[in-house]
Amino acid sequence: MPAHCSPYQRSSMLVVALATALLLLILPDENATAQQSGGPLYAVEVNGIVTAPTIDYLRRAVQIAEASSADALIISYSSTGGVLREVRVFAAEIAQARVPIVVFITPRGTQAGPAGALFVTAAHVSALAPDTSFGSPFPLAQVDETLSQQTRDLLLDNVSAQMRKWNETRGRNADWIDRAVREGVILNNQQAISLDPPAVDLVAADQRELLTLLEGRTVTLDDGRTVRISALGRTPTFIEPTLFESLRLALADPTVAFALLVLGSMAIYLELNTPGVGLFAGAGLVLLLGAAAGFLVLPIVWWGMTLVILGLVLIGAEFVAPTHGGLMITGLAMLGVGGGNLIDATQAPGAGVAWWALLIVIGGIAATAAAGLALALRSRKRPAAIGTEALIGRLAQVRRRLDPRGMVFVEGALWQAISESEPVEVGDWVRVVAVHNLQLIVRPLESEEPAPQEAQPPSGGRVV
Repeated sequence: MPAHCSPYQRSSMLVVALATALLLLILPDENATAQQSGGPLYAVEVNGIVTAPTIDYLRRAVQIAEASSADALIISYSSTGGVLREVRVFAAEIAQARVPIVVFITPRGTQAGPAGALFVTAAHVSALAPDTSFGSPFPLAQVDETLSQQTRDLLLDNVSAQMRKWNETRGRNADWIDRAVREGVILNNQQAISLDPPAVDLVAADQRELLTLLEGRTVTLDDGRTVRISALGRTPTFIEPTLFESLRLALADPTVAFALLVLGSMAIYLELNTPGVGLFAGAGLVLLLGAAAGFLVLPIVWWGMTLVILGLVLIGAEFVAPTHGGLMITGLAMLGVGGGNLIDATQAPGAGVAWWALLIVIGGIAATAAAGLALALRSRKRPAAIGTEALIGRLAQVRRRLDPRGMVFVEGALWQAISESEPVEVGDWVRVVAVHNLQLIVRPLESEEPAPQEAQPPSGGRVV
């Protein structure tokens, strides 16, 4: 401060300096308004059908992210179907999460369906890979047709208002939501990003590009806090499902549950045909319990399940009381129709038993039944293969001279035998032509037929 300034000037300059410093302390820097969490970056993947086990896995991932004050949780979504009653509940939890939730529809070609639309709308940051889409040609919300029109409109308005609030809070386009809820809308990545404002936040080719685009992005959470995401150059920590969660996720797949039901039924049929073993019964029970665990978390069409069960019963009846394929064909037809209509498409769009699984199951059962029928018909044309009748036509070696009675050795045992013609000496070969009262009627081989190599009986051969 210049020495020639008066005391008054020096006082005034000191007051201005203090006031300036105070303003700098009070007014926050524009670049420092967002809170830097500095926490970890987590990622999870959603595959298959979104069901209650999927939501439980995702809910645990959100809890881990919140407990560690994560920078963000990235949900890579590649599912094409889901149980909407479960997805709607979790979508509200995403919107209220205490950490930023990023939903990334990936990879290319994924059609996320109505469940994907709910995920994208509720997310703090929504991103799509190229050639992906979300939404459905059918109404996003289904209400009971028995309700009055006023009540149905009220329920639809509530769903629409909630989704509009999520999008408008994030600064995204909400004009498409009313039509999606009541009529149905599908938006691909190009349509969604071209709206004004866009219906999604980002379009990224892969996770690396997504992390680059997320760097420095600010997110306002439901509790009012503003958080800046730090993602550039980082590798997200993947939250793996536990062994129990993996088992539940696998069983909740409609195709897996259907296959377990059929295999379990076949194992029970095998046990009924081979009583006393117990192995097939135990395996069948385990498979049926697995199928039940899967179907319990899926919206079942009960008439479809009835057809499947009746079809399996008819297939089993074919093995017990053969009808030359009549019950089998009817059972397979009922199994195919019931399996194709097993899941309620209005409650779980995109979920259902895969057509290729139906073809494999029906084709496998039909092929097995056809092979069994062919073997049965062939066995009817064969001579008896068990008991004394099986010995007719076999060669036997004389062990005690036949005059006409004696002993012969055949099929590992000594038998009493009667020669139907001249006496036969020890060591000669004869052919069994009949069996009478546990005695073999034999005929000497013709002289021009070469005798086979002598077969020695095992020590202690039994006598019949």
